[in-house]
Amino acid sequence: MGDSETFGIEKGHGREVISWLNEQAGSQSIKLEARLYGYDVSTENFGDFEMFSWIGDVQSARKMIIKASKRFKVKIIEGGYRPKEKIIKMKRFDFAKVKKGDKTLGQLEFVSSRFGSGHWKIQNEERH
Repeated sequence: MGDSETFGIEKGHGREVISWLNEQAGSQSIKLEARLYGYDVSTENFGDFEMFSWIGDVQSARKMIIKASKRFKVKIIEGGYRPKEKIIKMKRFDFAKVKKGDKTLGQLEFVSSRFGSGHWKIQNEERH
């Protein structure tokens, strides 16, 4: 079982996409539960996103989220790409891809405080 909080859906489509993801996971017996957590992220290059978290199988989650992007024709943030270095820092880092369907539009670097329950913020973004 995995989980991630650095996934997002193009603003204005969050509820319908999350509802569809959970419905599809249930009907296909896939271990995946997604939920919005009331936090939005704004990017310079890609627009605004409603962030969501999920619990379940990583591979299934990535496949389902890409299917949702194709079905609803929306951009998504696919997070959970961790840096390889194991250096202890005061901040947590996570890397994400911005996609529309199978096409990767760019990359995002998220940062959050290691202490407390701070939201993820975009530190860097890059277009492809």
